[in-house]
Amino acid sequence: MDNYSNDNTARRYTAHVSILGTTQIHLRNPYIIAWWSVSFPGFGHLLLSKYIRGYLLLTWEVVINLKAHVNLAMIYSFQGNVPMAKEVLDTRWLLIYIPVYIFAIWDSYRTTVDLNNVYILSEREDHKINTFSIGALEMNYLDKRNPLLAALWSLFMPGLGQLYIHRIVTALVVIVWSVVFFYYSHMLEGVSLLFMGEIERATEVLNPEWLLMFPSLYGFAIVDAYMNTVENNKLYEKEQRRFLKEHYQKRTFHILKGKKRI
Repeated sequence: MDNYSNDNTARRYTAHVSILGTTQIHLRNPYIIAWWSVSFPGFGHLLLSKYIRGYLLLTWEVVINLKAHVNLAMIYSFQGNVPMAKEVLDTRWLLIYIPVYIFAIWDSYRTTVDLNNVYILSEREDHKINTFSIGALEMNYLDKRNPLLAALWSLFMPGLGQLYIHRIVTALVVIVWSVVFFYYSHMLEGVSLLFMGEIERATEVLNPEWLLMFPSLYGFAIVDAYMNTVENNKLYEKEQRRFLKEHYQKRTFHILKGKKRI
């Protein structure tokens, strides 16, 4: 059972602990969140714990990007072959891609600003949150974990850092897409050939369109795991302070600051 059930007695809550993960609101930089949406639509929303919207935009980005050959055009542009970049682009899909891409950036920025305001108001209300959730299949609880270890697991395999801090749904989505990217990009095959010294074959087997998905995926997995571990630790310490203050601190206890009593 939950220690504190969210019974809608508060207008706003800063966090909620469920068997699928810990969802919380905290202050974020709107420009950083918008930048992640620039890097890969959907990632900005996932950093905000806007999961459904984030998963939809993430799937949209992969499908439409491949249909429009955006990544392939980027590769030709990096090589200075602009005419070829124009030729490979499929405008039928590209014209669908552009407005959604812009929307993802704008919406993640707008939502970050709104959630920052909500966080400030919820902090003033300072309502209790549940700290423990248990069900037939899983359990979750507030605990302190190592942010560097979360980032390290994400470096080994995107999604493992999220599993470490119990972000189950995000971990599942990131791991599934990682497997898809690994398979269609032939990245691991290329790494194996590289270790055997067959550099030309390693380069030939790679699929650049799928391979270009990896920088954003790895970056997001590492940043998301690290950032949420830090924030979960802060939430744990805050709840622990509240508990100790309510159950162990005497009402007559005061902190002296100079000659003033707080």
